[in-house]
Amino acid sequence: MIRSEILRDIAPIIRDHLVVCNIGLPSQELHAIDDQPTNFYMLGTMGLASSIGLGLALVQPKTVISIDGDGSVLTNLGTLPTIANNVADNFILLIIDNGSYGSTGDQPTYAGKKTSLAAVAQACGCDNVVEVQDKDLGPALQTAIDSRQMTVIVCKCDSGNIKLPVITIDPVVIRDRFMKAVTR
Repeated sequence: MIRSEILRDIAPIIRDHLVVCNIGLPSQELHAIDDQPTNFYMLGTMGLASSIGLGLALVQPKTVISIDGDGSVLTNLGTLPTIANNVADNFILLIIDNGSYGSTGDQPTYAGKKTSLAAVAQACGCDNVVEVQDKDLGPALQTAIDSRQMTVIVCKCDSGNIKLPVITIDPVVIRDRFMKAVTR
C-alpha cells in the first residue's frame, strides 16, 4: 500500500478525532479523501505536525492524531524526546514510514535504510511504540485510540504518490474551522 491508500483506509477511524496532518502530499491526500473541519492541514513547516499535535493534546481533552512522515520526523528528531517527556494520553503520533521524502520527489530517507524510527522513539523514552505493516494499521490505530494512552505508531508502507491539486482552502479558513472543531 502507498500512503494515499492508507489514509483512505483509516479515514473512518480518524474522522471523529482532531487530526494534524503533515505538509504537502499527505495533507492534499487527506483533504481529497475525507475533508473534515477536524483536520488541520499543514501547508508549511516540515517536521512540526507531531509537535503541534502534542501541544494541542496537552491543552484540551479530545483525542489528537498527528499524521507525520518519516522524512518530516527525521528533520525534527527533537519531537520524539519532547513527546516522551510530555505525556498526553489523548495523543497518537502516526508516522507513515514510506522510506522517502514523498512530497519532494521520493528521495530516500534513512528510515528506508538502517534507521528504525520505532527504535528511536523507544530510545527517546516513548513508552507505547508500535510498528506495523500498512495492512495492519487500522486495528492498531483503533487499539491506540481505545487505550487512551499516548502511542507512537510507525506504519511501514510502500513509497508512491498520486496526482492531486493543491489545497485551495485559504489557510485562515483551515485554521478557523479547526479552532471551532477543537472547542466544540
